[in-house]
Amino acid sequence: MMKKFKQTLFCSAALLSVSVLGSTSVEAEETAEGQEVETTYLTMHSDPLLTVPEAFPSQFKYDSGIDIAYPKDGVKGIFLTANSAGGSRMDSLIELLNDTELNSMVIDVKDDYGDITMPLESEHELIIENTRNWVDPEELMPKLEENDIYPIARIVVFKDNNLAEERPDLSFTHPDGSLWTNRAGHAFVNPFMEEVWEYNVEVAKQAAKLGFKDIQFDYVRFPEGFELRDEDVIYSREDYDDGDLDNVKQRIEAVTDFVAYARRELQPFDVDVSVDIFGYSATVEETPGIGQNFSRISENVDAISSMIYPSHWGPGSLGIAKPDLEPYNLVANYMQHENEVLDSLGENAPISRPWIQDFTASYLGSGWYKQYGAQEVSDQIRALNDYGVNEFLLWNAGNTYSEGAQYSFD
Repeated sequence: MMKKFKQTLFCSAALLSVSVLGSTSVEAEETAEGQEVETTYLTMHSDPLLTVPEAFPSQFKYDSGIDIAYPKDGVKGIFLTANSAGGSRMDSLIELLNDTELNSMVIDVKDDYGDITMPLESEHELIIENTRNWVDPEELMPKLEENDIYPIARIVVFKDNNLAEERPDLSFTHPDGSLWTNRAGHAFVNPFMEEVWEYNVEVAKQAAKLGFKDIQFDYVRFPEGFELRDEDVIYSREDYDDGDLDNVKQRIEAVTDFVAYARRELQPFDVDVSVDIFGYSATVEETPGIGQNFSRISENVDAISSMIYPSHWGPGSLGIAKPDLEPYNLVANYMQHENEVLDSLGENAPISRPWIQDFTASYLGSGWYKQYGAQEVSDQIRALNDYGVNEFLLWNAGNTYSEGAQYSFD
C-alpha cells in the first residue's frame, strides 16, 4: 500500500512539474555585443490548481446510495410542502403516484421563508440555525426509492426572510438601515453577492447527498419591480459595478452567473439542475427588473420549468382575453414562444418541464376564473403534448391534486 502511495505521489509531482514547465516562456534578448540569447522565465498563474472540470468524470461522482432512475417516460410530478412530505398525507400522495402515470415529487428542502425543512450534514452555521426537523430524510428517501418516485429538491434561492434578517448586509436595506421587504412582508437576499450563492449551493449539495436526483432552484431572481426601486435601496453590487453594463444588464449577469456557478459546483454530485422561471420571460428578450433572461438561463440547466399557470397571465396575454378560462389555448400559445427560443439553442437546449395549474384562482373575481379539475389539468397537458413536451409539474399549494386527469396523450 505504501509503495502504491509513493507511486501516486511521484506521478502527481511529475504532473505538477510538467504543468510548471508548460507555463514557461522564452524571449530573445540582445547582449552588449549585439548577439541574441534566449532567456527563460516562469509565468505565474493565479488560477487554482484544482477546479471542477467542465465534464466531471462519472466514476468520481458522489453516490448517495439511493437508486432511483430518471423516469423513462419523462418527469410527471407534483409539488409537496414539508408538511406533506413529513406528515400523514405522504402515504396518500404516494398512492396517487402509484395509481397513475405521475412519477415524481418536487419536495421543499429550502422553502419560501428560508426554512431548511430537513436535517443536513452541513457545518455552515447559518444553515444549521435555519434547519427545521420537519422531514426525516432517513425515512423519506428509502420510501421514495421503494416506490420508484423520482425525487426533486426545491430550493428557494433569493427569497429568504431568515437569511435577510440574520444578515441584512446580504440583503437590501433602506437608507436608515432597516430591512427592505415587499408589500407582502417578504425579504430577498442579494443575487450580486457570492456569499449568498455559496449558502444556497451548500444546501443543494447536502440535498444531493441525501439522494435527491434533481436540484430545482426557485426564485432565481431579484424582487418583482426592482427596476423601480434599485436606486432607492442600499445594497452591494460587488464586482458587477466595475464594467460598462447598466443596471438591467448587471442583474441579468448576476442571475445567469449564479445558475452557471450552481451547475458547475454540483457536477460532482451526479444531479440534474433545473430552474423555475416566469413564463413571460420566454416571450420577451429580458425582464428588466428581476434579471431573468430565458435563453441564458436555459443554456445553463438540464431542465427549465416555466411557470405557465393560466391564472397568472393578465387580460389579453398571449392573445387571450381571459387566460384562466382557456387553459388549452393559453398553454398552446405560450409553447409557440418557448419552442422558438429553445430551438434557437440547438444542442444547448434543456428539457422543457413546465409548471401547470391544478388549483382554482377564485381570487381573480367572478367572470375571470373557472373551477379547475381533471379536465382543465388534462387540457394543459394535452397542449404541452401537442407542442412536443411530455414533462410537466403540477402546482397546488395545498398539495391536493385533481383525480381522473389524463397525464399522457401518446
